[in-house]
Amino acid sequence: MTRRLATLILLAGLWVAVPASAQTRLTLPEAIARARSQNFDVRSAAAAEREAAERVTQARAGYFPKVDVTESWQRGNQPVFVFSSLLAQRRLTEADFALDALNHPAAIDNFRAAIMVEQSLVDRAARANVRAAGIGRDMATAGRTLIDHNLAVDVTDAYGRVLVAAAARQSAAAAVEAARADRELAGNRRDAGLVTDADVLQLDVHVARTRQQQIRAESDERIACARLSQVMGEPLDSMFTLDPTPAPGALEPTALPSLEAEALKSRPDVTLATLQEQLAGAALTAARAAFLPQVAAQGGWELNGGQWGTRASSWVVGTVVRLNVFHGFADQARLAEARQQTTRRALEREKAETAARLDVRIALAQLDAARASEAVGRAAVAQARESQRIVRDRYEGGLTDVASLLRAAEAVMQAETQQMATQVDVLVQTAALERALGRR
Repeated sequence: MTRRLATLILLAGLWVAVPASAQTRLTLPEAIARARSQNFDVRSAAAAEREAAERVTQARAGYFPKVDVTESWQRGNQPVFVFSSLLAQRRLTEADFALDALNHPAAIDNFRAAIMVEQSLVDRAARANVRAAGIGRDMATAGRTLIDHNLAVDVTDAYGRVLVAAAARQSAAAAVEAARADRELAGNRRDAGLVTDADVLQLDVHVARTRQQQIRAESDERIACARLSQVMGEPLDSMFTLDPTPAPGALEPTALPSLEAEALKSRPDVTLATLQEQLAGAALTAARAAFLPQVAAQGGWELNGGQWGTRASSWVVGTVVRLNVFHGFADQARLAEARQQTTRRALEREKAETAARLDVRIALAQLDAARASEAVGRAAVAQARESQRIVRDRYEGGLTDVASLLRAAEAVMQAETQQMATQVDVLVQTAALERALGRR
């Protein structure tokens, strides 16, 4: 079997580590979509977002009336209890005012049912709490979006590692076949008396070394597949047939200021820093509200009786005003703390914006470098293959030694693996730039 035929057969079987019937076809966009629906961090972030939404509902409860219903039974001869119970039951008589009856009353029962209603009328703290809860919900959403953006890069990197490992395995397999062909050629030349056993022994060692590299490459591919499955939230033993030539996302050439402006507008980490600053502002409003009066309306209706089925009703309504006069300087300290937190969050937002601009510039530079390396890699593979062909022809003609043949074979294997690595690097750097810009 010729070198070219062996290469074509290996290329046809590329990316197939197990029977195709046991694998699932998977493209890079599909892998990212699976990760965004099944990854553990995504599911945890979704739960956190639902938690934050429930906290908004809790905070809004401060706008609604509080209603308490109680049912109680008491029995005793404590003078105040007896007198107040008889009065609430509207059963107080002149005989109950006798000194002996007041001091030594007989034990009685009191069945009491009551409904109490309180409606807040003025409470700035409740309004600030609702605002803070809403910001917390938006922060949870931004956090989930940040995980989505990071997953796009993580999945692309893991997907690319599988491709690189598969390319290394394929290249190692091709190198084994080439080494065996070279070993056969050296054996034929030795039998013809053109070379010595030294050439054959060197090629025997070379075959063993390439076989070892093939085994290691197969192991690396299995590990890379397991890592990809873990990122996607799939069982670790899942097997997929990957698209060997995933196309990087199309990025239109745009001026740097426009890209930086897009990043500041779209990046979830910048949004998160802005929301944290707003949350600090809500905390400052809540701290100031502690010094303002709270006004609430109250109402109650109750039934009292000596027996369950015989009771007298009564009601009461009113308004209560609460004013914070002095709480041991705790409220003043809380207000000062909130002011400092607001200052700190503003600085952190500016830091996040600066970091976003820097990330865009770094991602652009790295993508340009990756594209240039890919072009060099394609040329390097073509040159290495042509060089190996020339060296084999020269060795077969007795014009060069076996060491040159071994170096040429090693150069081809390294160039092929490096070419796939540069292609994957373009994918990863494209995803990194999209993340830096805040694109999904």
